[in-house]
Amino acid sequence: MPAPITEERNRRDREELLDAAERLLYARGVRAVSMDEIRAASGLPLKRIYRFFATKEELVVAMLRRRDLRWRGNLATHVERVADPYERVLAVFDWLAGWFAEPGFRGCAWINAFGELGASSEAVLAEVRAHKRAFRDQLGAWVGATGVPVAEPVFLLAEGAMVTAAISGDPAPAHQARAAVARLLSPP
Repeated sequence: MPAPITEERNRRDREELLDAAERLLYARGVRAVSMDEIRAASGLPLKRIYRFFATKEELVVAMLRRRDLRWRGNLATHVERVADPYERVLAVFDWLAGWFAEPGFRGCAWINAFGELGASSEAVLAEVRAHKRAFRDQLGAWVGATGVPVAEPVFLLAEGAMVTAAISGDPAPAHQARAAVARLLSPP
């Protein structure tokens, strides 16, 4: 009889599963990747995968939720190293430029998931909206510290840069959006 699975083993297996799912789903898209491919990449049997997540939709939501914490955390770490409030806002776009230039950059995972599943999955739609709301709030706090009421235009420039960089395969939209934000933050 096999030994019982420990909580630590469950935690590691779940993380390995989410790592494998994120790599595949981000690179190729949710609908293009089968659960068999996720099984093969994670090294876990399907039965074990379905104990963690009863459906592929649940797996996608968990992957997006975990990615949100890491993505916004990495952004905050980069931005909050900068003391000046104006420069902090511009640092967002410097961070985006670095992300856009990474090998394998395929755009915003939440925009991609929305494009694939937003109309058919309430759970994915809710997770996408939660991420975008959290990013807007995070960005809004940094913009608010400047005293210039332009949080929504700055958010839209960041979102537009993500989409444009993904489509063009070029990090230049981050630099262009940064220049536009610098003008928005400049005194009249």
